[in-house]
Amino acid sequence: MNLDLTPQDVAFREEVRAFLRDNLPPELAAAGRLATSVFIEPEFTMPWQRILHTRGWVAPHWPKEHGGTGWDEMQRYIFASECALAGAPGLSPMGLSMVGPCIIGYGTPEQKAHYLPRLLAGEDYWCQGYSEPGSGSDLASLQLRAVSDGDDYVLNGTKIWTTHAHHANRMFCLVRTDPDAKLQKGITFLLLDMKSPGIKVDPIITLAGEHELNQVFFDDVRVPKSGRLGEENDGWSVAKYLLEFERGGGSSAGLHAGLARLKQHVFASGAADPALLRRLSSVAARLDAITTTEQRILADLTSGQPPGPAASMLKIQRTELMQAIDTLAIEAAGNHAAVHQPEAWQPGANVEVLGDAALVTGMARYLNNRAGSIYGGSNEVQRNIMAKAVLGL
Repeated sequence: MNLDLTPQDVAFREEVRAFLRDNLPPELAAAGRLATSVFIEPEFTMPWQRILHTRGWVAPHWPKEHGGTGWDEMQRYIFASECALAGAPGLSPMGLSMVGPCIIGYGTPEQKAHYLPRLLAGEDYWCQGYSEPGSGSDLASLQLRAVSDGDDYVLNGTKIWTTHAHHANRMFCLVRTDPDAKLQKGITFLLLDMKSPGIKVDPIITLAGEHELNQVFFDDVRVPKSGRLGEENDGWSVAKYLLEFERGGGSSAGLHAGLARLKQHVFASGAADPALLRRLSSVAARLDAITTTEQRILADLTSGQPPGPAASMLKIQRTELMQAIDTLAIEAAGNHAAVHQPEAWQPGANVEVLGDAALVTGMARYLNNRAGSIYGGSNEVQRNIMAKAVLGL
């Protein structure tokens, strides 16, 4: 299989690089490099989204008729890779990457006309109302009740681990509309306004000391039935469709960028532990293998073949390799890794950093990214998928 870029792909890559060079502000690139998690504060992501929207590049994976770019699989891969290597802040996946495709796939014409332009322009910022206390990996056991009352549903219950709910003005949410049906059969998918009376958002502070997660409480919250996506009690089908976008896509470019920064620090120090250097080489080899696998899958997608269980394999490999790089960064930072200096995590912060500034977010990334092997379908679940699909177990 020939994995080399075509002349057209090379020309497109140069176009993307020129755009990033001319349009990515240094402070936003710094925010991307200093990110401690997949989710970056909207004060940095939304200005970048507006820049991309102006260029028409904000939703490469959307159909062109709904505001997408019309790029092929390779062009989307090149764009994502170049953005990651340039340090562009990753846009929040909840809107453009998750609920947006769901609205395209399941929405009524009225829902598409209302929500999709607002998603592209960044007028709506979305959070995901899925997990509940006692309903994490076993999501079908969720208990947030939605009782039909005229043209509305009335919601009572709670959601937890809701990322950026304190920033969001919209939520896509799974609710229990038929408590007597089989677990997956009594669930409905709703789009709701976070400013609705009766919604309360309480912060959950992470191990890294950051406010990224929340618990959201619903007390007689009225949600118009016009916000239902798909049919009543068929929300599980919509949720499975969305999960394809949550687990799919992505690339190893961000891992390459992080590893490159780590190597630069290690080699500049001039006194690296030989054992650390060996582990760096091992991680680099694993990363090259992931990149080759991504390109093989990309070739299959381009020819119309689905990724199959390879998507699960990549999810496992990417998240576990991300955690391995985080671990090496902690080792490289030495005692300075334990120094909590969040004031230095902000782009342009005028503070003295203890240790190497390139590794100042190392511990926060290490702690936050422990969740990488859980969210989007735990790696244990992904291994079960591979065992059934590949080994027939």
